Amino acid sequence: MLKKLQDFVQGIGKPEWCSMLTYVARLHEKSIHQAEFPFTYPWEEIGPGYCYGPAFGHWDIVHAVLDVMQAEPEHAYQQLVNNFTVQQEDGLLPGSIWFGEGKPQWNQVAGHPPVWPYAVEKLFKLHPHYDTVAFRERSFLVLVRQIEWFEKNRSADHQGFYYTDILNHTWESGVDDGVRFLNTQSGPYACVDATSHLFALYEMVTIWGKCLKNDVSDYIKKSQQLREFIQDKLYSHQTRFFHDIWNVDVPDSRVMTIEGTWPMIVGAATESQANGVIENLMDPQLFLSDHPLTTVSMDDPRFELRMWRGPAWNSMTYWVALGCLRYQRSDAAETLLEKALDQSAKQFEQTGTIWEFYHPFGGDPRKVARKPGTKQNCPCPDYLGHNPLIAMTSLWKNTKELNAETRHINK
Repeated sequence: MLKKLQDFVQGIGKPEWCSMLTYVARLHEKSIHQAEFPFTYPWEEIGPGYCYGPAFGHWDIVHAVLDVMQAEPEHAYQQLVNNFTVQQEDGLLPGSIWFGEGKPQWNQVAGHPPVWPYAVEKLFKLHPHYDTVAFRERSFLVLVRQIEWFEKNRSADHQGFYYTDILNHTWESGVDDGVRFLNTQSGPYACVDATSHLFALYEMVTIWGKCLKNDVSDYIKKSQQLREFIQDKLYSHQTRFFHDIWNVDVPDSRVMTIEGTWPMIVGAATESQANGVIENLMDPQLFLSDHPLTTVSMDDPRFELRMWRGPAWNSMTYWVALGCLRYQRSDAAETLLEKALDQSAKQFEQTGTIWEFYHPFGGDPRKVARKPGTKQNCPCPDYLGHNPLIAMTSLWKNTKELNAETRHINK
């Protein structure tokens, strides 16, 4: 079904990555189900090894779409449409949709990080024939409704946006059991990731609106206000990193976590702030582990080999690499991608699968905790939702060529 993807992965990276990438291509095909309610097209699950599957994930499907897009644009397009199809009347895009016995089920009051517009925009750029007025208008309307939902339901006190993690630890941010919310007073306080994600939505709706000749002046104003808020209120000059509003100026509770990279990823940081973040990420005493990146700074006492409290997630390494490229740090992007792909391939050779997340020091992923006290206390195998390994390889290839060209020019 995805024959072009199988052909595409041959020879795009290092020879030692080939077996892993071929496996990933086959896993994409294995994860496709026939069209059924509520979807218009055949749908791709998070991965056959997902412990709560089969499921269609809003956050996870974006990584799957990015992975297949270059070779299989029609499949990528269909998954984006499937995602649009489940948008509720109130504008919420569900986080994960579970297909068990009976009707599909999903949380109707909370979602996942809204990064899907990046996939739509990449589809437009890689395959311009999908950039029709009809599809751009549909994408624009879905985005407007989602923004309205966030503004109504996730506006923080004073300014910014929050995820429900700060209220009830339901992990709407996707960062289950994140250390940012340990011993923290509950309240609708600005989260660095949610606020950055809304900045990105304002930026994208402005771009699409201009293409459609719509009045986007209100979104431009909101984008600028949020940019200033992120730069002025969520950045610590002491740590050279971004933090949540409640601990950015409180050293005793402040923690450097991977979520603090989102302002750099979405372009809300100043150049100086972005370089501060990147320098922290490239520090082997902080985030640059054997398998980058750690999800909590290694010098923090809250660091542990447990899910989002230390282990490496390839999806986040991919987003961070994109952010590095946004700020002309292709050197950092190449290093991060190559190290992550090297270690993923090493673990594939040893275990025969790809994992939900990885041991940051190159150890066996099965030795890393997921959720203590549950049946699944190690990373899920055959997990596509956080492993855009084909997209990472393509980005590594392009970045490596860019760096080689730059070095040649500077000679």
